[in-house]
Amino acid sequence: MEKLLNLKNQDRQNARTLMYYFTYILECKDGSLYIGSTNNLEERIKQHNSLKSGAHYTKIRRPVVLKYFEKFKSLAKARKREAEIKKWKRIKKINLINNVKWKMLFK
Repeated sequence: MEKLLNLKNQDRQNARTLMYYFTYILECKDGSLYIGSTNNLEERIKQHNSLKSGAHYTKIRRPVVLKYFEKFKSLAKARKREAEIKKWKRIKKINLINNVKWKMLFK
């Protein structure tokens, strides 16, 4: 987002239309799952595994591994999906990661 601040108004508007947001699921070292959202998935995962940044939850459960993500055109939609998934029981999150419905098509 910092890079957008240095752009002219029209360039900033164009950059925002090209930006995507992500809802993601990480698996922590202890096997627990962490759900979050970001506009830079690669950088956010690096932050989660960094000593200096990342969510408190993942700081004490490193390393983390990306298990699943979804892409959205707005931050509001990504955060809404994050909130939805956070309410689920663990088994439903695991099924999403493993894509049980997709695998059933081939049985």
